[in-house]
Amino acid sequence: MVALRRRTQAPKPPSPAQIVEDDDYVSASDSESDEDVSCEECGSGDSPAELLLCDGRSCNRGYHMFCLRPILAQVPKGKWFGPCCSNDKKPKSFPLHQTKISDFFRIQRFAESPQKINQDCRKRRRRASSLVVSKKKRKLLPFIPTKDCTRRMQQMASLATALMATGTEFSNELTYIPGMAPRWANCADLEREGMQVMSKEDTETLNLCKSMMERGECPPLMVVFDPKEGFTVEADKHIRDLTIITEYVGDVDYLKNRENDDGDSTMTLLSAATPSKSLVICPYKHGNIARFINGINNHTPDGRKKQNLKCVRFDVNGESRVLLIANRDITKGERLYYDYNGYENEYPTEHFV
Repeated sequence: MVALRRRTQAPKPPSPAQIVEDDDYVSASDSESDEDVSCEECGSGDSPAELLLCDGRSCNRGYHMFCLRPILAQVPKGKWFGPCCSNDKKPKSFPLHQTKISDFFRIQRFAESPQKINQDCRKRRRRASSLVVSKKKRKLLPFIPTKDCTRRMQQMASLATALMATGTEFSNELTYIPGMAPRWANCADLEREGMQVMSKEDTETLNLCKSMMERGECPPLMVVFDPKEGFTVEADKHIRDLTIITEYVGDVDYLKNRENDDGDSTMTLLSAATPSKSLVICPYKHGNIARFINGINNHTPDGRKKQNLKCVRFDVNGESRVLLIANRDITKGERLYYDYNGYENEYPTEHFV
C-alpha cells in the first residue's frame, strides 16, 4: 500500500460582498476589478482561484500559487505578502553546538561513533544475502549513520533549522493529542483493502533505526533551503536500495476533521472502509525530516525519473505506520523525492518543479 500527501481544494474566489466584509481579502484597487489582475510572474490572469493578491500596503499585485518559488500548495489563511513586499530571507541556521542539538532532539547520550551499529548492519545484510528471493521479499535495511560526529551534528542542525523555521517541534513517533484521534483508533485491520504486515525482522530493523536516532545517530541526510523548492532533503552519503529513510510522523487525527486544512503535508495513515474511521498524519506541530522530503511531478517523464523513495503503509503490531524507503540506490548529493500520489491521485503535482 502506498500512502500519499493530500491537499484540500482551494476555496472559490470570494464574492464582492465577502471582499468588503473580510479583511483577509483585498480588492485590486478602487478603480480596478479583480478580473484585471494578472500574475506578476507569468502575466496571465487565468486560474483565478489560485491567483493570490499581495496584502502589502497599496500593493495588490497578483501571483499564481504555482508560479511562486517555492510553490504554495494551499491558499494561505490571513494576510499574505508576495515577493514584492516580503522580507523573507534565508532561515537562520541552528547553532552547531552539541549540547543545544542534544537538547533539541532530546538525545540522552550523543554517540561519538556508530561503528557498532555499522557492524550489526553488515551482519544483517550477510544473513539476508545468502537467500535468493524476489525483490518484493527482500528485507528492509537500516540506514547507516555518518561516522564523523561533527558531520552528524551538521546534519541534525540542518533539520533543526528547518523545524524551527516552520514552528515544528521535533518528534520521531506518531503523537496522539487529546481532542484528536485516540491511539486505539489506529487499527490496521480497518484498512479497506488490507495492509501489508511488517515481518518480525523488518520490525527489528525499524526499532534499530529508532534507537539510533535516540543516540544521535541520524540518517545521512542534509536539509537544505532551495529558493525554488523551499526546504528539501539531500543524501549526504550513498544510500542502498530498500534502506529505511524515516517514518512519517506527526499528530494523528480523523480525516473528517481535516478536510479543509490549509496544510500541504497531511499524510494518509488509515484508509478505512468506513470513511469516518479514516486517519491522517498532520506534521505541522510535531514532525521529523519526512515533512521536508518533496514530491515528484507525476505529469512529466523527468519528474517521474527523479523518484528515489517509495511511501509504504505497514501493519506494525496491529497499528498502521508509514515509512519512506529507498526504491533504488541513492548517490551522495542526490535530492530525495517520492510520489505523493500512490494510488488515489488526489494531489495536484502538475506545477511541481
